Amino acid sequence: MILSKAAFFHKKYLSMYTYEMPSSIREYVTKNRNCEDIAMSFLVANATGAPPLWVKGNIFEIGSTGISSMGGHNERRSECINQFVAEYRFYLSFSS
Repeated sequence: MILSKAAFFHKKYLSMYTYEMPSSIREYVTKNRNCEDIAMSFLVANATGAPPLWVKGNIFEIGSTGISSMGGHNERRSECINQFVAEYRFYLSFSS
């Protein structure tokens, strides 16, 4: 899993996110305004069968007032993961 603000990936995954990822996941992300990075990680992992690569680097954070500073953030992220696991299980069972 990797945060999208620290990620780089081929542009084909943006197209896959829009046109091939289960629409229920995009709808979940839009409704909850959260977890687009988790959705992208699931998409790439399922498309490639591989985990993300770690590349050493420095990230400079500007402020700490983002969505992650709100109460209950970790619980909402856990809900996203559980939802996406269920969605991909369902999607993969019908696409193979």
